[in-house]
Order: sequence, then C-alpha cells, then structure tokens
Amino acid sequence: MPKKPLSKPAKPAKAPVHGPQHANQVRIIGGQWKRTPLPVLSALGLRPTPDRVRETVFNWINHQRDGDWAGAQVLDLFAGSGALGYEAASRGARSVQMVDSNAQVTRQLEDIKAKLKAENVQIMRGDALSVAQSAASRGQTFDLIFLDPPYQQSFLEKALPLCAKLLKEDGLVYAESGLSMEFADGEGPEWMAPWEVIRADKAGMVFYHLLKYKA
Repeated sequence: MPKKPLSKPAKPAKAPVHGPQHANQVRIIGGQWKRTPLPVLSALGLRPTPDRVRETVFNWINHQRDGDWAGAQVLDLFAGSGALGYEAASRGARSVQMVDSNAQVTRQLEDIKAKLKAENVQIMRGDALSVAQSAASRGQTFDLIFLDPPYQQSFLEKALPLCAKLLKEDGLVYAESGLSMEFADGEGPEWMAPWEVIRADKAGMVFYHLLKYKA
C-alpha cells in the first residue's frame, strides 16, 4: 500500500500587531528640523494637515514672502499636532504662538518644543476665539495666521473677523475647511466678503486656502 504523503506542519499563528500609542505621525517638511516626525494623538481624533498639502501651502507662502521667514510672527489658533506651527518655526519664523484648548495636546506640544529646543515657539492652552479676541484688544498683530479648526462648527466664520484685526499689512491667513471658500462675486457669505482667496486647492475632502484681507 502506498504511503500517504506527510502533511506539512501547521504554521504558527501570527501574533496580533499593536501600534504604538502615537500610531500616526507627520513630518516637518523643511527648515532646520526637516524630516523630524511629529506624533499625532489619534485617540483625540486630530486631523493634521498632510505632509504633501503642507509642502504645497508653504510653497505658496514662500512665494508670497519671497522666502523670507526671519521676521515672521505667526499665530496657530487651532494647533493640534503642531504640524503647521512647527513647520513655520523650522523655517526660521521669529515667533510662533500655538493655541489649543486640550490639555493633552498642549502637553505634547510642550514635549516637542523641549525636544527641538524651539525657543521661537510659545504654547498656550485656551479657547482659540477668546485668545484671538484678547490679542486683538491688546493690539497684537501677526504676519501669518493658521486656521485649521474642527469642521462643521462655524469656527472659520467666527475667527476670520478677528483675524482681520490681527493681521499686519500684507499678512496672510491659511484656512482649511470641509467646503470650498471660493465664491462667485456676490454669492459668498458676509464673513468672506473682506477676504481675497489668492490660492486654493483640494486634497480628498479637504479644501485649503491662502487668504489676504482686501481692505
């Protein structure tokens, strides 16, 4: 009787793979901290600006500023992962003020600041709109303001009027939104009327814009 072929030994089951606590990360694109990873607190549902979008945006800003970051004063009102603010700091901005209302987020931003020895960065825990209102009342002004708030919560229409008071002449606002902020003449909401969209693009479901104040 012919022998039955020996059955192959069963392969051991693969152990489940568990990601680290900071399962997601983004990287600084340019400047002195180029390629430095920034962890993203995924448990909080943070939505950092993707690397390739940031590369496009900072190319826009570089063009508007002729590549000069040395004197730039920057305000990042919804800092989250810090990807936008630390990108500006890496490129040599004179000062970058980051604001976030979440204590866990601001602790992480402080840890990154210490790791990078980022003396040009200040981190504040607080409500973005209240901080902006307070800064405007003190007469503070900025060359560049980042607005990357949670979507569908009307933050942009509340923040942009405050930004008009906070911008220096020829200052820029970068804004992300779940909807396009480009409108035909006379069709946009009142809060967008004083603003000119000088550059805009879309990545997936995210619309991103570079704005200048018309007045």
